[in-house]
Amino acid sequence: MTNFETVMGIEVHVELSTESKIFCGCSAAFTVEANGHVCEGCAGMPGTLPALNRKVVEYAIRAGLALNCEISKFSRFDRKNYFYPDLPAAYQITQLYHPICKNGHLDILTEGAKKSIGINRIHIEEDAGKLVHDSWDDCSLVDYNRCSVPLIEIVSEPDFRTAGEVVAYLEKLKSTLQYLGVSDCKMQEGSMRADINISVRPVGAEKFGVRTEMKNMASLKSIARAIDGESARHIEVIEAGGTLCQETRRWDDNKNRSYAMRSKENAHDYKYFPDPNLMPVIVGEDDIRNIRETLPELQEEKKARYIREFELPEYDADILTGSKHLVDVFERTVEICKNPKDASNWVMTELMKLLNEAQLQPEDMHFRPDSLGEILLMISEGKINRSVGKKTLAAVLETDILPKDYVEQNGLLQVSDAGAIEPVIREVLDQNEKAVSEYLGGNERNIQFLIGQSMKALRGKGDPQVIRELLVALLNDRKKG
Repeated sequence: MTNFETVMGIEVHVELSTESKIFCGCSAAFTVEANGHVCEGCAGMPGTLPALNRKVVEYAIRAGLALNCEISKFSRFDRKNYFYPDLPAAYQITQLYHPICKNGHLDILTEGAKKSIGINRIHIEEDAGKLVHDSWDDCSLVDYNRCSVPLIEIVSEPDFRTAGEVVAYLEKLKSTLQYLGVSDCKMQEGSMRADINISVRPVGAEKFGVRTEMKNMASLKSIARAIDGESARHIEVIEAGGTLCQETRRWDDNKNRSYAMRSKENAHDYKYFPDPNLMPVIVGEDDIRNIRETLPELQEEKKARYIREFELPEYDADILTGSKHLVDVFERTVEICKNPKDASNWVMTELMKLLNEAQLQPEDMHFRPDSLGEILLMISEGKINRSVGKKTLAAVLETDILPKDYVEQNGLLQVSDAGAIEPVIREVLDQNEKAVSEYLGGNERNIQFLIGQSMKALRGKGDPQVIRELLVALLNDRKKG
């Protein structure tokens, strides 16, 4: 039986986080209101002329530098001609022959080994609109909000062999672009979408097999399943003596299979030609140097610094730096509470636990970066205990309430006054004579039960240290008596 290997290349479309669109002044912000950000230009009206957004070029160069690309001193826009309802002008402005960046690479870690994935090119283009399929009325509606939203398309070399490598690459790419601030990469909003080009060949063969493309995939889990499913389909067809054809396919995640959409077009099918309304983009060495100087500290550099300066374990540093949004919260928390290890523990345990329970990604957090630091500061100052801190963090994540306001409104300030706590503890001891008797008989583990009952009686607001000290003193008095 022939052993096969899967060969893949990926085209990743990333919407840039500019305020306005690439060729007009409409807002590029994501909105659920259909056709709310549309003008004559992005609606493809005759007689309108494009005006290039300079920020788009800058963001593309930032991405190229971070992905180790050569930056083209000369790049040019072309028209890609095709008719589809979500493309009102019947052409897309893109870069085919002279892209802004080329010959880069991104290093990933997969199965404990480092691998370099080649990046063939990064080019700038405009996004198309979106078809909304209405099953109730059995029709399709068109939302042009996305028309002319700026994109970069990052085209890899066919260097992938497993679904794990693809997922690692997309996660690293997403993190890098978020660190750069060029895109929010929210896959659920279509800000980052991947086209997977996939083929199989016998192990040891040099010639590539027939490839198929799965378009606009926006979920890492779906991408992994699609790769495994489509690879299995290729092998099944080959082993049955069938013939594969080059085509674009749609992956149905519910049915766990792909469906043919259309035969795969080649460049000549789109009748590319230079856009007559846009001048070439000329980038000088000074431009590149100035942009390079503004690049932020990226994940690998930040991870090494956390290990060196904060003495965090490599595992902790790896998790924290995996998301720019976690980094923002962690670094601000450290600034406020002055305790990197405590800040790391709270982000990695309590915050991540709450995110998982709410099925949220770090980019979906909307609370103030200062809030966690303020909670830890209240704990260190003895104003609240850790249990109240956890409740406060949950409230902050849900409503973005100020921690101080939540604690005060719910009467959660910690009680540390021994004079106020002692009567409560005496009552707890009277109500739990069996536990007291066992403690006095030598079972000192019962102290934890009595602390818990005391905290419960104080509605979680008692200072645990003061409670323990008072309990031990009162129990010792009983032992002597």
